[in-house]
Amino acid sequence: MPNMSLIKNPMTLQEPDVRVHNFDEVATGYGREAAIDEAKRCLQCRDPKCVAGCPVAVQIPEFIKAVADGDFERGYQLITETNALPAVCGRVCPQETQCEELCIRARKGESVGIGRLERFCADEHMRTHPETQAVQIKKNGYSVAVIGSGPAGLTCAGELARMGYDVTVYEALHMPGGVLVYGIPQFRLPKEIVAREVEGLRALGVKIEMNMVIGRILSINELFDMGFSAVFIGSGAGLPSFMGIPGENLSGVFSANEYLTRINLMKAYRPNSYTPAVKANAVAVIGGGNVAMDAARSALRMGSQKVYIVYRRGDEEMPARREEIEHAREEGVEFMLLTAPTEILGDEAGRVRAMKCIKMQLGAPDASGRRRPEPMPGSEFELPLDCVIMAIGTSPNPLLRSTTPGLETDKHGCLIVADDGVSTTREGVFAGGDTVTGAATVILAMGAGREAAKKIDEYVKGKNRA
Repeated sequence: MPNMSLIKNPMTLQEPDVRVHNFDEVATGYGREAAIDEAKRCLQCRDPKCVAGCPVAVQIPEFIKAVADGDFERGYQLITETNALPAVCGRVCPQETQCEELCIRARKGESVGIGRLERFCADEHMRTHPETQAVQIKKNGYSVAVIGSGPAGLTCAGELARMGYDVTVYEALHMPGGVLVYGIPQFRLPKEIVAREVEGLRALGVKIEMNMVIGRILSINELFDMGFSAVFIGSGAGLPSFMGIPGENLSGVFSANEYLTRINLMKAYRPNSYTPAVKANAVAVIGGGNVAMDAARSALRMGSQKVYIVYRRGDEEMPARREEIEHAREEGVEFMLLTAPTEILGDEAGRVRAMKCIKMQLGAPDASGRRRPEPMPGSEFELPLDCVIMAIGTSPNPLLRSTTPGLETDKHGCLIVADDGVSTTREGVFAGGDTVTGAATVILAMGAGREAAKKIDEYVKGKNRA
């Protein structure tokens, strides 16, 4: 029988006063009964709109039907036909503005919990298949190099491997996963999940070489000299932005990238970690996106007594997922909206002691369509602090551009691509994800990686037919 409930089956969460003291995953996911019940809320529309909202075109009605029938493994297999990282996407993909926003059930009540069901299928597969099995694929005789092991690179690598290519992924860090391991906290995306997804790609024959900074150790030209037929760049956007206000060079001012990398990748939250992390009493995180929420919630778990989100626009304009904003508020993060920093103040030792701020008001819309924040004269005040974290955006590292002739970028440092969205200005070199768009979402990067694999296949086969 279909389930006509107007609301989703809830997921169990750690209580805020408990989870704020640990880095364990906040949401525990659906059990089998809840998953089947939620799947039965799907109307199995003849013309499903949800699929159009998915950047990797997951067969949503089909996999949900499999869950409703209790065939969880078939649901997983249907998802992985187009999505190489379902356990990741089920946790961090903004379904509420993509597939779930287009769900017919959302017209009256809540959408079907597509993301929760995707996570369930992936987690159930991992529980019932603890060992990753090697997959035999007929090779086509060509090889492709992938730069970066974030969501774009991993997706592209997986798609190409399934097509028969020998794929080698070059990762600059000592662990694969890119932003999935250095940027997203353990309490939102356990690193064991990322490692398992990576093992699934290795089972397809994908080789991953760590500690390989392309542009420094090897150039893109040298990759072609080594016999690769094409190169995909999925190196992300890891260069942090700062505001350019006085005091940003004080001790206690961090980019969100550095702060989160110390905690997530280097495990600075563990008592025996070799990587130090600031132990601050009062922290201000500048920004209103998901990275800002991650930094603020991590600061609480690191023992900070007061954590502020300082954002120059209002609540409705914050780009972070509503779920992340709600969780941050539940945990005790204080939101100082319509507020902008003007200067960071230090003590005699050069350490942060406070931040000067000014209240803002929203004026006419700017180029982004959002109302432009304008300072309110006479509203300046000081906020006592000992740490400031800048989470106002990132851009691509210029290393590849500066070492690769013919590879062009725009004024923001993002790689310029053709109308297909993935072909760069250098023949045989393709790109996708944050290195093209600037900082965006995991699922959009995956969509670009999937599209790039198709274009690379066309390019390599077309060139060898000529």
